[in-house]
Parts: sequence; C-alpha cells; structure tokens
Amino acid sequence: MVCMGVRRQTRHHGSTAVTAAAVASLLAAGYGAIPSAAAPAADPPPQPPPQLTQAKVDEAVDRLDGIVRDGMKETGVPGVAVAVVYKDRVVHLQGFGERRVGQSGDVGPDTVFQLASLSKPLASTVVAGAVGDKVITWDDPVAEHLPGFSLKDRWVGDHVTVADLLSHRSGLPDHAGDLLEDLGYDRAYILDQLREEPLTPFRASYAYTNYGVTAAGQAVANAKDTTWERLAEDTLYSPAGMNSTSSRFADYDKATDKAATHVKDADGTWEAKYVRDPDAQSPAGGASSTASDMATWLRLQLADGKLGGKQIVPADQLERTHLPEIVSSPPPAPAGRAGFYGLGWNVGYDDQGRLRLSHSGAFELGANTNVTMLPGEQLGIAVLTNGAPVGLADSVALDFFDIAQHGEPTTDWLPLVDKLYQQQLDADRSPTDYGKPPGNAAAARSDDTYTGTYENDYYGPLTVTATDGELTMSLGPKPTTFRLTHFDGDTFSFRTVGENATGLSGVTFDVGSGSENAGGSKASKVTVEAFDENGLGTFTRP
Repeated sequence: MVCMGVRRQTRHHGSTAVTAAAVASLLAAGYGAIPSAAAPAADPPPQPPPQLTQAKVDEAVDRLDGIVRDGMKETGVPGVAVAVVYKDRVVHLQGFGERRVGQSGDVGPDTVFQLASLSKPLASTVVAGAVGDKVITWDDPVAEHLPGFSLKDRWVGDHVTVADLLSHRSGLPDHAGDLLEDLGYDRAYILDQLREEPLTPFRASYAYTNYGVTAAGQAVANAKDTTWERLAEDTLYSPAGMNSTSSRFADYDKATDKAATHVKDADGTWEAKYVRDPDAQSPAGGASSTASDMATWLRLQLADGKLGGKQIVPADQLERTHLPEIVSSPPPAPAGRAGFYGLGWNVGYDDQGRLRLSHSGAFELGANTNVTMLPGEQLGIAVLTNGAPVGLADSVALDFFDIAQHGEPTTDWLPLVDKLYQQQLDADRSPTDYGKPPGNAAAARSDDTYTGTYENDYYGPLTVTATDGELTMSLGPKPTTFRLTHFDGDTFSFRTVGENATGLSGVTFDVGSGSENAGGSKASKVTVEAFDENGLGTFTRP
C-alpha cells in the first residue's frame, strides 16, 4: 500500500517493554500450557492440584542448568546468570557464557547486568521502605512533592498519587515520554512534558508508563530531600548488602565484571553494538545488579522484608506492593483469568489460588531479564541475560516453575515467548514500506520549500536543513540529526534510532495551507509519523 501522507498509527513504542509486561502477566497468572487450535474440545479429566515439595524443587533446580544451556544454544544469547531462592536459602546461583562476545571473560554470579524494567519491583521495594520511614505515603499526590508536575487534566495532575503511577493507572498513554528520552532529553524535561500527553480515564485504564513510575520515584526522593539514586542505595541496596546493585548508569559502566548488551544482526550473530544509558528513567528501568544481589533481594521479598532476622523493609508496606491495583489484562474468555498490576509487580493467582508475582525487563538495545515468585511457597527465580529479548529469560522461569509444580514443562515456552516479542516488533513498524517508493511517485519540491525551523510544544523545535542536495532534520537537545530520503511528493522517510526504534518512518510536509504561507511556496507544518502515536508529532512553522 502506498501512503501519500503520514497516517497516525496506533502503535506501541518501547515494544520490548510492552511485550515484557505481557509476558510477565502470563507468568503472574500462572497459566499452564496454551491450548492449540488442534486441542480437543472436551474438558480434560480432573487432575490433583500440583504441590510444591522439596523433592520437586530439587528436581527443577537440578534440571535448570540444562534448560539454560539448551536455550542459549537455540538462541545464541551470549550470557546468562540465574539465582533461585527457596525457604530463605539460595539453592542455585550460576553464570553461563560470555560477558561480551569476542572478549575473554565468563559470566558469573557477580557479573553486573542491566535490569531494564526489572527495576520497577526494585523501585517499589525502595518506596515501601520510604513509606515505612514516614517519608511519604502511597496515597500522597505526587504534585505535592514534584514542583511543577501537571497532567493534561489539571484535576488528575493534582490528585494522581504515588500508588497510581507505580501501578500504571494514571491515565497517561502507553510509554508516555519514552521517545523524548531517545532524543536525548533528561528526566526533568520529560516529566515536565507529560502535561502534553492525552489521558485515558483516571484509575480506570491501564497503560505501561516508564515516566509515570519515574515521576513517582522522583516525588519520593524529593520528599526525602535526596536523589532517587541515593534513596535507593540508602533505603535498600546498602542495608540489604546488595553492594553491586545501583540505580546509576555510571556504576554499571565502570564495573570491571559487567555484561555488555548485545543485539542480533541480520546474519544471526550477536554483537555488542549499543550502549544503553537509562538514567533519565532510573526508577523504571535504570537499575543494574548481579545474580548474587538479586538472590538477596528475592530472600527479602519472600521473608516479608527480613534478612538474617533484621527487618530491612516493613512487612506491611512490602505486602502492599504485592496487592492488585488494576486489571492489566482482561480475561481472554468468560472462563479466563485476568492479569493484574500491583505496585511495580505483575500480580496473578494460579490454579490453586496462590499469589504469583513476576516482572520482565527488556531493552531492545540488548538486555532481557525476568523475576518470578510464589511467595506462599517461598520460591523465587531471577534470570538475567545480556541479549535483546528473544524469549530466553522468560522461558527459563516458565520452565523452572512448570517442572517444580508439574514435573515437566507444560508447553515449549521458548519459541512461544520469542514469537510474542517478534509479533510486537512487527506491529510497531510502519505499515508503509518507506524503503520502496511507489512506481508513480511524485517529485519533491525545491529544498527551500521544506527547510526552516518548526515548533512543537512537546518535542521542541525541529530544523530542516539542505546541504549538498540532501535534506536532514534535527531535533532534541543534542540535537539528533536524521537524513531524509524522498519517498513520494512531500513525504520523506527517515530511520528511527534508539530503544524505541521502529525502522523506517514517514515525514510529511504540509505545503499550501495557512494564510501565512505566502502563496504556498513554503511548508507550513510537518508531521513525523514515528512521533505521532498520541497526536503530538506535528511541528508548525512559526
């Protein structure tokens, strides 16, 4: 299909995080095998409920290394670290593979990985500690502690609470603010721009928002008169002895024993190609840690906030983070099971009614992580990988819990989860093939029709420049410059970059509208398809 102009798409930027949330919802709900179209329609005979026993957990632990190695062989993911905690004991702690492809250095229990969205349940643990210290309450409006904070609906902006933002029920749209981060804007600018985002019904709709969580974390830090990074260290990491865990990118970056992030090239090889600095969204995605430290955190989570008999986080506040706050995924059928989101956690209940908590993390630029717990059984697993999401971290956790409960995996999880990630990536791409102009493409106008500076309250100014017959557009604080390739008439294409890149996208100039346009010789505005998901992607010539 040929697109003569930019179509506003309903797509989800930050695709890996969206899919990671969906996968974690699957984990939290405790689904068993997903029925295929060929499955018989008759109900299976009743089965006794699976019980977790020491013997079954031991068997799952014994088979875990083989599961990881088989998954690494199938996917090529360079490095993995795994921790398992059962009844307040670390029963498995192991590293596999390489920290960085092509360089010496094996992954071990103390190798530092970027956690991506696994930062969110860490963040809610930090906030639970701050609430216990009477620094703030879950129901404090963030505007009371975050000067200048506002949303499109002023009443909502005045009343949205720490709990609302940590549970993604503020009404902000999916991944609000993430594209600003890709352009290089800092935390303060992005949080200020949330006021431009359109809202869905407050406390009645769920949408995954890194910068909603970040606003909550920043408000808590401000209430303590400190930074988020220091608050996390003082409230959780240091008291728990998680000495290799940090919410600062610089600490990950300077670690000698760290896992580089890897992406898969077109030929199937893995390459340490990108560096992901997530400081702007630190509470939501900026933590880094090791399998050893994650084991310590799992022990704390499964022991009601205690470590070695010492209460690190108040039990009642930690328990609040485990409660459902909003439906994140409605039941797929009348007899289906809903998924919920709590405070930084995907919350679900398995077939036996047991609470099951989980969260996945994913950077398309090269990381994938998962944590899953059955608090009532005091069993938890953390899986850290240094490759872009292909389903490995999630499927290891799914296989492990299946074996512990059923004796065998209930389905072949790895290809299924990988398919979810790939489907989301495909859905994010433009429906127009901007790499293949139509055969009857109209010629572009002269360069000076398009050149100049266009204004936008959300993204800031965009400048189009012509140099040696080539058009470029620049925007953001750096600024970031993109080459424009002619597609058809007044539509050009550019290649998106960053964590939320979606391939080629369209840029369409509006020529001939507006009384100020002096006869239509200059474009009056330009719409950037990749930035227009929420209707914010049009830049206007002043």
